[in-house]
Amino acid sequence: MEYIKSKKYQNLIAFIMLTVGSILAAYALETFLIPNTILDGGVTGISIILSKLFEIPLSILILILNIPLIYVGYRNMGVGFLIRAIYSMILFSLSLSYFSYLESVTNQILLATVFGGAILGIGVGLVIHFGGCVDGTESVALVISKKTSLSVGQVVLFFNLIIYLVAGLIFGIDRALYSLLTYFITFKVIDFVSEGLEQAKAALIVTEKGTDMANEIYKRLGRTVTKLKGKGLISGEKEVLYCVLTRIEVYELKKLCQEMDQSSFITILEVSEIIGEHIKNNKKLKKKNS
Repeated sequence: MEYIKSKKYQNLIAFIMLTVGSILAAYALETFLIPNTILDGGVTGISIILSKLFEIPLSILILILNIPLIYVGYRNMGVGFLIRAIYSMILFSLSLSYFSYLESVTNQILLATVFGGAILGIGVGLVIHFGGCVDGTESVALVISKKTSLSVGQVVLFFNLIIYLVAGLIFGIDRALYSLLTYFITFKVIDFVSEGLEQAKAALIVTEKGTDMANEIYKRLGRTVTKLKGKGLISGEKEVLYCVLTRIEVYELKKLCQEMDQSSFITILEVSEIIGEHIKNNKKLKKKNS
């Protein structure tokens, strides 16, 4: 009973923070960035370009373009991610529609870049930290990362550089450069808000259900796990699991561990560099076992 109450409380807090994050992100876009023709990256950036060129409501474009990307995220991270992502994205789109009627906070482009990027980073950081999504680019980047040697950050940066190049051709090179500056500000603030989450993280999990949990991690997240034997001073024999994953998978991992073993102990570590090949998909696993 206590676990159920705790879970309901955690879900309530998560959805409150998803609400706050989605609204903040939309406010930053509509009152700082878009009036000054400063673009965000990813699907949002593409939507802003199309909206300005064809006068289609931004909120509708974001919803439509994100549908296939959210489906990709659902296939890789499950129903929980799908529910939180849909909730965040619908609220984000509705907030964009509402804030579009407000006047710009400032016409000073440098102020708009810095403060718009910072507020956007706070909003998106909250959404990511609590397992949601307002832009499906990272979901696709995660899939590409699992099938190539590229990291999620490298894939996202590549996508965004193309978007800013197109923006430079359409709106002028100065707008593309301001948009790129906004992207770096937003990215750094996301890291700060999300407790320093980098593209790569490592998890150490101490549990009594090592084999079952390792199989579930591979099933849900597609991440292989290294199992070690451990012994607690008081708790006795334990299994220690070591897993490398990305920032958008951390929430799902913590949720998975709580569901399978409430007594498990989890430590999330920062990874500055990964050297050597680690298994990212089923094909490599099969080859390694054959």
